[in-house]
Amino acid sequence: MADGTSLTIHEAALTTGWSSRMLRYIEDSGLVVPRRSPAGYRLFGPGELQRLRTLRELLEDFELDLSDVGFALRLRHDAELREALDGWFAAEPMRPPEVAAPDWLVYEQEKHLQLLALAGPVTVGSTGKET
Repeated sequence: MADGTSLTIHEAALTTGWSSRMLRYIEDSGLVVPRRSPAGYRLFGPGELQRLRTLRELLEDFELDLSDVGFALRLRHDAELREALDGWFAAEPMRPPEVAAPDWLVYEQEKHLQLLALAGPVTVGSTGKET
């Protein structure tokens, strides 16, 4: 143990099964933030170990990814994002008044093509997912 009451990131990785890289990612996401030693080393105490254990249980119980939990944390702290999503969930598709009903499909296709052109080329990775 680093000081008898906490673990270094390497020791925490061995104890929890999370890699040191994943522990850094979890910290960067704000999900579990260990305290730092005077020299700047991460120190994982029993509270952090408990949070890491219960995080793993949460991921398994609800079939979540870390990014899902990270987004949920962001949603808790970002009222503007929360409001935008609430609005999106509540919104019903509505044809713009300046677009004739028969032209709505073509209008939406053109909007998508404009968005895709701004985003740049889409590539498909080995998993078959767009990246």
